[in-house]
Amino acid sequence: MDINLNNYLENMKKPWGILFYKVVWKQLSGIRNCNVLDFGSGFGFTANHLAENNNVTAIEPNLEMIENRICKNSYKQIHGDIEKLKEEKDNSFDFIVCHNVLEYVEERKDIFDEFYRVLKPNGILSIVKHNHAGRIMQKVVFENNVDEAMNLLNGGEINVYSFGKVNYYNIDDIRRWIGNNMVIEEIRGVRTFWGLQQNNEIKSEKSWQDKMFEIEMKVCDIDEYIKVSFFNHIFLRKHDN
Repeated sequence: MDINLNNYLENMKKPWGILFYKVVWKQLSGIRNCNVLDFGSGFGFTANHLAENNNVTAIEPNLEMIENRICKNSYKQIHGDIEKLKEEKDNSFDFIVCHNVLEYVEERKDIFDEFYRVLKPNGILSIVKHNHAGRIMQKVVFENNVDEAMNLLNGGEINVYSFGKVNYYNIDDIRRWIGNNMVIEEIRGVRTFWGLQQNNEIKSEKSWQDKMFEIEMKVCDIDEYIKVSFFNHIFLRKHDN
């Protein structure tokens, strides 16, 4: 496996990666007995988790990730990108997840059009995205990297792991891409305080993790904290036709 992908996989298994998934999965806890699509499924963490109680189809373009994916629960894995998405039938899925994917693709409007097409009426789309303000907060507070923070504030670029440049987008961009096809129902924060804690040793303590998870869940629905969280979790609903 490519060393950058290997580092990414190992990081997702560390306390900070575990907390990310713990919060996101808690926010997705209502999904049961659904047809679910995970677009850009990566190493399959969320696809595998949701497959415990749902029928899951996962699409991922990176073959190395697929070969090293988590698959303790059974789900359908497809190697491909938007072209494979286009092969799915209309109104096929109750729920779609697309987490930390749209920052690294160009055809975002086309992908949203396909999500709308394959979602059932009243179906839900879950988008997790990098939050620009949250990244700047982490650069200043956790990394003490004022130069990179200033670069981001001035419209500069940043690269993440092996995925390349992060193309940030905001809620207004999403509204433009979905048009009248879907409505944004809810926006939640993910990892508001965790990424600002400079003591990495304490992050391995179970009692501290439990308390941090509790406070993260407490503030994830409060607007002031959503604006500075490292990730935003956006829920959209397809109109009932």
